[in-house]
Amino acid sequence: MSDLGPIAWPPEPIRTERLVLREPEARDRAVFIELLASAEVHTYLGGPRPRDELERELPGVPERWPGSFVVESDGAMIGQILLRRAPEHRRPAAEGKVDLGYLFLPRAWGFGYAAEACAAALDWFDGVLPGEPVVLATQTANVGSMRLAAKLGFTEVERFEAWDAEQWLGLRPPATPFA
Repeated sequence: MSDLGPIAWPPEPIRTERLVLREPEARDRAVFIELLASAEVHTYLGGPRPRDELERELPGVPERWPGSFVVESDGAMIGQILLRRAPEHRRPAAEGKVDLGYLFLPRAWGFGYAAEACAAALDWFDGVLPGEPVVLATQTANVGSMRLAAKLGFTEVERFEAWDAEQWLGLRPPATPFA
């Protein structure tokens, strides 16, 4: 769940050069199941969930809450961006900060969609909650995610062991408004 405070939700769809970020809809359910059941997507995320379990448990309209965006390309969902403040973060350095997460279908990898979508979501976030830092955690073995974190302006706060692997925690300082 998200705790981004009292912000207007959902926002108008966010349009980039190639993508649209919008609120989840009933038509996205099958892609959410595909994302959550994909062994490839969950290589660095503790493994996939069983498809039959997801079919039973996922609501007809995927959960809608501030900071949860569907990413679509050419009218089809290709991923999800999450901006959420976890009440208790697994690392003290991240406590109380908003966490950026993302999942993309393997067929959408390698085209720069994650960088484009995350940058757009972070721009939206800076507009609704200026002055808020954002954290991102990933496994150091996830080279693509490490590269994306650097491209988005995250810098290392710490490395730690969790889930039998080295993890990386990065911080993106708050955007400073122009005076």
